[in-house]
Amino acid sequence: MTTMTDASVREFKMPDVGEGLTEAEILTWYVKPGDTVTDGQVVCEVETAKAAVELPIPYDGVVRELRFPAGTTVDVGTAIIAIDVAGGVPTAAEPAAAEAAPVEEEPKSAGSGRQPVLVGYGVATSSTKRRPRKGPEVPFQQAPAVVAVQTELNGHAPASTAPAAGQSRPLAKPPVRKLAKDLGVDLATVIPSGPDGIITREDVHAAVTPTEVPATAPVQAPARAQAQVIPAAPAASYDSARETRIPVKGVRKATALAMVGSAFTAPHVTEFVTVDVTRTLKLVEELKQDKDFQGLRVNPLLLIAKALLVAIKRHPDINASWDEANQEIVVKHYVNLGIAAATPRGLIVPNIKDAHAKTLPQLAESLGELVATAKEGRTSPAAMQGGTVTITNVGVFGVDTGTPILPPGESAILAVGAIKLQPWVHKGKVKPRQVTTLALSFDHRLVDGELGSKVLADVAAILEQPKKLITWA
Repeated sequence: MTTMTDASVREFKMPDVGEGLTEAEILTWYVKPGDTVTDGQVVCEVETAKAAVELPIPYDGVVRELRFPAGTTVDVGTAIIAIDVAGGVPTAAEPAAAEAAPVEEEPKSAGSGRQPVLVGYGVATSSTKRRPRKGPEVPFQQAPAVVAVQTELNGHAPASTAPAAGQSRPLAKPPVRKLAKDLGVDLATVIPSGPDGIITREDVHAAVTPTEVPATAPVQAPARAQAQVIPAAPAASYDSARETRIPVKGVRKATALAMVGSAFTAPHVTEFVTVDVTRTLKLVEELKQDKDFQGLRVNPLLLIAKALLVAIKRHPDINASWDEANQEIVVKHYVNLGIAAATPRGLIVPNIKDAHAKTLPQLAESLGELVATAKEGRTSPAAMQGGTVTITNVGVFGVDTGTPILPPGESAILAVGAIKLQPWVHKGKVKPRQVTTLALSFDHRLVDGELGSKVLADVAAILEQPKKLITWA
């Protein structure tokens, strides 16, 4: 790898993007050697054990060298990219980059000086807008030694995937690009169906035709390369390889370690209650028509979250944590409400800060932003820190209930099952009613059976009679 001695070259090192994390995996490079970059421009996306974040460069200049290819896990503090702040030309090791078409620079923010940039956010004003693409995508320019190593591992030289000059880069999120790579699908040939021309996972699957892999002549990858494949496609048929190994890293690895630690540290107790939520569903429909909720997402989870917050207000001792070092119970006078979310990178639990102080419309807005950010894979590490109590909605998968494991450091987690029309005794008669089952797991070091039962009973009572939101709030 080239050693930079030029005084005009600045190295950008992998920052600590998640409160003490020691490493991060480079998911995608958005620049290549020879590109001109500006202060605050996002140059790559990395994944830590907590989230995927985008890294802005703090220099103006020309990319001299990318130190690591996408897919590499790099220690915090290691230089990952070199920038020639004097605007020099690429080194001789990067002829392909020098010949590539120039990439349009991103405009600098208003004002003469540099604006402060929060790592993972850049200078964009909205995290829900996709950043405009800046031209053709050119594969990572690797040194000959790196190519030689990859050739040895894969059994052949890597083929170029760069689109022809003038073609635009296909729009797809990193998990979808990974899926296409694993399935051998060229994204340039895929017809997008997502908003703004974004390629979805379904589009990639649809692009896989039977003619690509003839049934009479299956092609098997070399053993060492096959072990590195992470299948995101449907399960392999019984006619294919008998086993598939999936590396566990990033968010999924951190979640696994946290859940094991929680399960074997906190003594879990789970209680269940089945409740008629017909009136709650009627209230949801009424709120959807209320002008105060225009443009907001109103669903049963909103009222379930509010019911839990009211129950915590009535029984504040459940909102606590265990201080092992001092052997103390720490009662929290605020509620950071966690919402478990399944993402392509694994389960994450971002939380709504100070949820106890929010009005119902404010809570609806926060829930909508939390879910949208999680689906886009843009949840920040800070959003997943400091949770006190969590809700997991297993009902969206058609599951009746479960015994959820506490997120580390939290006192309770409420699982919400599927809401189904069932026969129910209502006013002395059996009638079809909307029914669900709630499950509350809690740390028995902090919460005894009486306290846990009262909290769960209050949540159920509110969902059965939503007017208690007024009388108890």
